[in-house]
Amino acid sequence: VQLVESGGGLVQPGGSLRLSCAASGFTFSSYTMSWYRQAPGKERERLASITSAGGTTNFPDSVKGRFTISRDNAKNTVYLQMNSLKPEDTAVYYCHAFSLFRVEYWGQGTQVTVSS
Repeated sequence: VQLVESGGGLVQPGGSLRLSCAASGFTFSSYTMSWYRQAPGKERERLASITSAGGTTNFPDSVKGRFTISRDNAKNTVYLQMNSLKPEDTAVYYCHAFSLFRVEYWGQGTQVTVSS
């Protein structure tokens, strides 16, 4: 089983990034996929989830209207589009898979740094 995040990097405030998470080794289409992030010295927080049927939920008010989650089951990939990035969005971003049988997997994370 693998979840491989990509698309992170350094971006200026106000900029955009699209993170990707490529999944393999399990039935991707059956899993709810989520994006989390963890900033230095802070707890990991859930940003957004998307069910196998495509229903989405965003969580913290800090990202509502700026971040969008989507998935492509044909490509076994989940995305996080991040717009209007702020310095406080700097964190390691993680991909997470969760099934109805309470099986879960984590990616290794990708660093996002928002700085001028």
